[in-house]
Amino acid sequence: MAEDESGQGPTSSQDARLTSLDERLRRAERVEDERRPPVDALAGVRSTSARALQGLVGMPLGGALIGWLIDRLAGTAPWVMLGLMFAGFAGAVLDMIRISKQRPDQDAGK
Repeated sequence: MAEDESGQGPTSSQDARLTSLDERLRRAERVEDERRPPVDALAGVRSTSARALQGLVGMPLGGALIGWLIDRLAGTAPWVMLGLMFAGFAGAVLDMIRISKQRPDQDAGK
C-alpha cells in the first residue's frame, strides 16, 4: 500500500477500513448477482421479439412479392399481390397470437 503524507506506512485503522470496504463490496456484488436476471432469460425475450418482427415484416412482404410475380405473369395486377399480402398479414397476426400464448420456458427449447 502507498504511504500517507507523513511518510509512515499504512496504519491498522486504514487496514481495517480497507478490509471493511472489501467486505461491503463483496456483499453488494452478491446482492446484485441475485437481483440481476439470468442471461438466458434475456436471450429468450430477444429471440421471441426477433421472431415476432420477422413474422410481422416477412409474411406480408413475402406475400406481396409472390403476388407481384403472379400478377406479372397473369396480367391481373394488383389483385393477387394485394390478396397474398393481406393473407401474409393475417398469418403474421395468427403467429403473434400463438407466440403470446407460449410460456417463456417453452420458447427456450427452440
